Amino acid sequence: MKKIQPLFPHLFAILGFVLVALIYFYPVLEGKKIFQSDIAQYTGMAKEQNDFRKENKEEPYWTNSAFGGMPTYQLGANYPHNYIKKIDTVLRFLPRPADYLFLYFLGFYILLMVLKIDPLKAFFGALAFGFSTYLIIILGVGHNAKAHAIAYMPFVLAGVLLVFQKRYIIGGILTMLAAALEIQANHFQMTYYLLILLVIISAFYLYQFVKEKAFVDLGKTLGVFAIAGLLAVGTNATNLLATSEYAAFSTRHKSELTFDENGKPKEDTNAMSYDYITEYSYGKAESLNLIAPRLFGGSNHEDLGVDSEMYRFITQQGVPPYEAVEIVKQMPTYWGDQPIVAAPAYIGIVVFFFFVLALFVVDNKKIKYALLTGAIVSLLLSWGKNFAFLTDFFIDFIPMYNKFRAVSSIQVLLELCVPALAVLGLYHFFKIEDKKTQWSYLWKTGAIVFGLLAILFMFKGNFDFAGGNDGYYAQNYGPEFMNALREDRMTLFSKDIFRSIGYVIVTFVILFLYNKKSLKEITAVILIGLILCTDLVTIDKNYVDSKDFKSAREVDEPFNLSEADSQILQDTTHFRVFEVAGQMSSARSSYFHKSIGGYHAAKPRRMQQLFDYQIAKNNVNILNMLNVKYIIQNGEDGKPFAFVNPAANGNAWFIEQVKNVKSADEEMKALDSLDTKNVVVVNTSVLDFKGVFSKDSLANIKLNIYQPNYLKYTSNNSKNGFGVFSEMYYKNGWKATIDGKETQIYNVDYVLRGLLIPAGKHTIEFKFEPEVVKTGSIIALTSFIGMLLVIIFGVYLENKKTQH
Repeated sequence: MKKIQPLFPHLFAILGFVLVALIYFYPVLEGKKIFQSDIAQYTGMAKEQNDFRKENKEEPYWTNSAFGGMPTYQLGANYPHNYIKKIDTVLRFLPRPADYLFLYFLGFYILLMVLKIDPLKAFFGALAFGFSTYLIIILGVGHNAKAHAIAYMPFVLAGVLLVFQKRYIIGGILTMLAAALEIQANHFQMTYYLLILLVIISAFYLYQFVKEKAFVDLGKTLGVFAIAGLLAVGTNATNLLATSEYAAFSTRHKSELTFDENGKPKEDTNAMSYDYITEYSYGKAESLNLIAPRLFGGSNHEDLGVDSEMYRFITQQGVPPYEAVEIVKQMPTYWGDQPIVAAPAYIGIVVFFFFVLALFVVDNKKIKYALLTGAIVSLLLSWGKNFAFLTDFFIDFIPMYNKFRAVSSIQVLLELCVPALAVLGLYHFFKIEDKKTQWSYLWKTGAIVFGLLAILFMFKGNFDFAGGNDGYYAQNYGPEFMNALREDRMTLFSKDIFRSIGYVIVTFVILFLYNKKSLKEITAVILIGLILCTDLVTIDKNYVDSKDFKSAREVDEPFNLSEADSQILQDTTHFRVFEVAGQMSSARSSYFHKSIGGYHAAKPRRMQQLFDYQIAKNNVNILNMLNVKYIIQNGEDGKPFAFVNPAANGNAWFIEQVKNVKSADEEMKALDSLDTKNVVVVNTSVLDFKGVFSKDSLANIKLNIYQPNYLKYTSNNSKNGFGVFSEMYYKNGWKATIDGKETQIYNVDYVLRGLLIPAGKHTIEFKFEPEVVKTGSIIALTSFIGMLLVIIFGVYLENKKTQH
């Protein structure tokens, strides 16, 4: 009993995290699910894959439901021997999204244990991290992979710090497992940002090793990290290799085209344009949202209430009060630098108060300055184009930084470092025995934080409260609407400054009373913890609340079947659909049909280019070659209807002529006026095409069997012919056979497949059997076995050390 008694505080903390997560997302206890817009899109994209998996008990690894066809590597594919995913499933035992909130809490608690914080303060510190507004809002909109990766960041940091504390065995094991779980979360942008933070923190410790000439310890540390990193990467080998392979096929890879869709030469050679990478750049002043949530209007859809200037304006226009109440719930009050903001990235004024206090009271300069540096670098990089010197340097010289967009999201590092340093400040404040010294630090902190808020209020007149989209609102709703909107923006600015000042005063008073011995430490800590959580949760509830939950059926089946969809579904042949309203940014049609559109952060590059350069310019020949048989458009009544395209080329056809070009540029330009039914264009710079062919008037290719990863055709031609298949060309994984004999697949018409087919009647089969999955699975299995051996050996050594 005595041995397990020290574990009780931690068990109570974990139980507390479970309860808090379930209470905050209490509708999950009623069987409801949170409706997440991005997850609804994912559901549409993955529908064919999930249906195939359910019916056939195997993975297809390919879907034709989105973008004409793509691998499912980034659509939730399940890989053999992915045992680290099973561990992750055990940790995420709560209903979603309570599972992610619990992980936030647990990971940060473990980090604070490594920083030697006592359980009570660590408990409230974990809540402070988990309830940071940005971490909650990403759960609301469905950025689950991002939340997943962020949740494992504190675990990884805890393991790394243990290794630097020379606890090589336990630290190495934790680093290994946490890094494996972090990579498995499959949001490489967040993992990349974590690496930036780890480099910053490691620099402080490695400098100390070199300074003290502790080269043996340095060698041990680097060795532990090497083994942990190698095994963590190895257990995720299949996903990493498959993602790397697909990346070259996606919009995240450099384009082969040297001109844009308007015919002008491209100036930017990066995989993504500078403007695209930095589109979501935090404004410098806007960063003050971290300490007062709605200084810059909050979000693009704030509820202003009946006391607002906007409500008065709307009702004065004759709008009934009950309608005006609903209208003011969705006001575009945000006026910062970013195009769209779902919620401010508020870390909490109480957290910020203790962050400032930590700069005075924390004695461990190494960890203090490491976390401070991480927060500052994160903040500066989040400014993106508004701090171009640093951003341009990272884009141009730091490997892979230009693969990611939405640079403002690097603030997740700040949202990790600031609360960690804040809890250290809380902990060390109560460790100060000299009350005069304690009071000195307290009033200096109060003066800095209060002074900052006071200065903000005094300089209110220096802001214009004008947003980037105000021209649109002024044009459509008039100047009086804009005047009312600006008045409400100014009200929010002042209101939230006073709100933050109020929390600062309450926090200061509690610590003051403790300093004067009018409160016991445990009472003061509990009060601080409650104030801290109240500060954050009351803001979080404005953006993610019970109203966002719906019945399980509504979430699992997010798209309604229209009359147009019903009409199309009566056609049981194999074809594609183009939904004009969705363009290339909606997975609604993918839920019901084989679509050339879809929703993904890394779309197939050539399909996106085909849309931008051809389909968007109404080149019907391109729709024909993609076998788009139905086009969904909205009628005059606003309802969608299905237009039949009788000119669609079908599943496959023989052509009469090959047009050879020497570059991707020429290939794309040739499509402008290509007779796709009789001619194909081939880029000879990447394909040495040789063959003599022709076709008779009765030549045909018929699709007999369709599965996403298997296609069977019958061809009939009295002459040697060249067949074009309206399926996406992907050089890795697809194999073609004619009468069982493997044959070469040619990339034709920029995105399609072509085969040289001998004269006569033949059976043609396409099978998707990706070698990357086979290779990766072997590496993953071997690495997981290695991981188990390391854990067993590590536990043995720890026990042996304890016995001695």
